[in-house]
Amino acid sequence: MKKENEVNAVENRIKEAEAVKHTIKDSVFTNLFQEKKYLLQLYKTLHPEDIGVTEDELSDITIHNIMTNEIYNDVGFIVGEKLLILTEAQSSWTENIAVRILIYLMVTYQDYIKKTKQNVYKSKKIKLPRPEMYMIYTGNRKERPEYISLAEEFFDGQSVFLDAQVKVLYGSDGGDIVSQYVAFTKVYDEQRKLHGRTRKAVTETIHICKDKNVLREYLEEREKEVENIMLAMYDEKEILLEYIESERYEAAQEAAKEAKKEYAEEMAIQLLKEGLSVEQIARCSSALSVDEVRMLQDRMEISQV
Repeated sequence: MKKENEVNAVENRIKEAEAVKHTIKDSVFTNLFQEKKYLLQLYKTLHPEDIGVTEDELSDITIHNIMTNEIYNDVGFIVGEKLLILTEAQSSWTENIAVRILIYLMVTYQDYIKKTKQNVYKSKKIKLPRPEMYMIYTGNRKERPEYISLAEEFFDGQSVFLDAQVKVLYGSDGGDIVSQYVAFTKVYDEQRKLHGRTRKAVTETIHICKDKNVLREYLEEREKEVENIMLAMYDEKEILLEYIESERYEAAQEAAKEAKKEYAEEMAIQLLKEGLSVEQIARCSSALSVDEVRMLQDRMEISQV
């Protein structure tokens, strides 16, 4: 009954998180760069040489299935003949980003071809914007590379018919928008260690970042929205992790209990064969009762008949 109540409690928390989740369409990452002024800052960080570009020249093509198990935390936009795709990897480094971003690129091209009314089945060559693929990595850089190569990571660097390179952005001590976003995530990590995955960790993160002039304008404009986004995403993740860990722990405990009992039964059988009484064996065993030892004795007698 206790186990059933615990499972029901976790399921109810997940349902509550789901209800909040469906009212939020973005992560902080996508929410920030949906706004043209921040998207323009992002573009100028990547292309500082393109001085004259304006917000009107940016076309947002982000795929908005953010809160599913498919593509998420991604930003895509077109500037002139360039198609820029960014994805966010938080504290866990993964080369799978190269595959994920390639899938994103293909989906984006498919949508682009439809919107521009081009036909890949006709003889006339279609026109496509030139892709640039980036990953913003907010974890510890250590010895991480500047690029992730699909061919290098998945095909042992062999010359293959398909490759894709993803440039990794780590941020710096500068004030550009990428560095500010990375700084924002690091402040949150620090606050989460102090306060856990709680509202206090979120509110403290926002307060500290505003004081340090990290995404200050964005946070002042959208403080409540950012708070709700972070709570919806991180709370749900924590709930699921807690549930998985509790299930693993209980399974391990059950397995250990079973193994201990099997060993105790084997020892009890040997002691019965040597002539010890049921009561003597039960007194020496912490895993078997008198009735359980007697049942083992009965099974032995039946098998000998």
